[in-house]
Amino acid sequence: MLDFDKFTRYSKPGPRYTSYPTALEFNDAFGYSSYLEKLHSQDPIRPLSLYFHLPFCKNACYFCGCNVVFTSKEEKKERYIDYLTRELQILSTHVDVNRSVIQLHFGGGTPTFFDAKQLEQIIATIKSTFKNFAEGAEISCEIDPRHIDDAQMKVMSDAGFNRVSFGIQDFDEKVQIAVHRVQPYDITKAAMELARKYNMVSVNVDLIYGLPYQSLETFKKTLDLAISLDPDRFAVFNYAHVPWLKKTMRKIDETTLPHPAEKLAIMRYTIDYMTAKGYRLIGMDHFAKPADELFKAIEKGELHRNFQGYTTKGGADLIGVGLTSIGEGMDYYAQNFKEMELYEEAIDAGKLPYERGVSLHADDQIRQYVIMELMSNFKLDIKRFETLYKVVFAEYFADAIEALKPFEADDLLTMTPTSIECSPTGTLLIRNIAMPFDAYMKRHACSDKAFSKTV
Repeated sequence: MLDFDKFTRYSKPGPRYTSYPTALEFNDAFGYSSYLEKLHSQDPIRPLSLYFHLPFCKNACYFCGCNVVFTSKEEKKERYIDYLTRELQILSTHVDVNRSVIQLHFGGGTPTFFDAKQLEQIIATIKSTFKNFAEGAEISCEIDPRHIDDAQMKVMSDAGFNRVSFGIQDFDEKVQIAVHRVQPYDITKAAMELARKYNMVSVNVDLIYGLPYQSLETFKKTLDLAISLDPDRFAVFNYAHVPWLKKTMRKIDETTLPHPAEKLAIMRYTIDYMTAKGYRLIGMDHFAKPADELFKAIEKGELHRNFQGYTTKGGADLIGVGLTSIGEGMDYYAQNFKEMELYEEAIDAGKLPYERGVSLHADDQIRQYVIMELMSNFKLDIKRFETLYKVVFAEYFADAIEALKPFEADDLLTMTPTSIECSPTGTLLIRNIAMPFDAYMKRHACSDKAFSKTV
């Protein structure tokens, strides 16, 4: 059902749309007092989603695009816990902490670089601040299998964590050495066994294609080993090589990166392989078992997308806590300081460590709705959109409709007066399909270093 000849013609730089406007539009014009006004005016009925950034890693993985602090010093972790505690104390004066919490996520860095006692302390502080966790709340953690033990998993299980995500990337030793992340299969298998022992409802594993020395043949072996772990979900990402943004990526020898044709072969094989193994493709980079709630949500058109990726927990205000964390309200995005010194200085001054963000005007919100619907559910109900925003879609987006006609001619989507719906090949190009609705793209059209390539 997938036409890869058409697919390859659309390779161009483009956003991943974990937000709209994207983080490139965040600025300091949306200042601290404006941010506090947004927090104070939030609807007390809307639930909360909490994201905690635990930034520390022992060593650099050269492919990583996350905001990370490298350390092996225990005192740095203890100091960070202290500042997280103080940040929550300040936050509790600006946010109604009695609101229902439907999602909590630990990201990094390596959250499990904190030991069991430290994790227990962080979790206790969170739950003493936010006391109203909803029944069935999604509580999740990103885990490096090289840094997880029985005591840590027990702490998370006892605290109600029900989802974990394991980073694998690739099992080939030559690839692992090249990206500075040696992680034998047995270590990952042991981590998976711990997750099952402590009854994690859902386990996701991350793979990346496009890494040094990868080939279709080597990746086939990685897929065989990964599938033997029987995860509930897979995220299979196209490696975004952006050395102008991430210094550690400069350590990768670019001559060892696979040719685009090889990457395409890997992607094509992965989709066929996962389908044959009983997983279903969800958009551009996720696979889930048909019984998984992600798949059920997309069938109902109820899937959502935020900075943690795809989720079924929509309609919540996202509060970002910790270094570089991003929050999202109905009409704003807010990001904390990326530099530890500035993060600490703000908290020492009794302020939230807010650095920059963006307040969404009416056009932003209209375009955000369209882009996020397409990115999440790969279709748009135009009549519903017009009812919500009181505008005529064909008039408001005449230029975008014109830009999408080549996609329609290539059978990548179907447009009618009442809907836009992507074909199976079109879902893989959803970033391209969303871009005509992005009012900021012209600003970055001349730069090939603003975004990674869509294919």
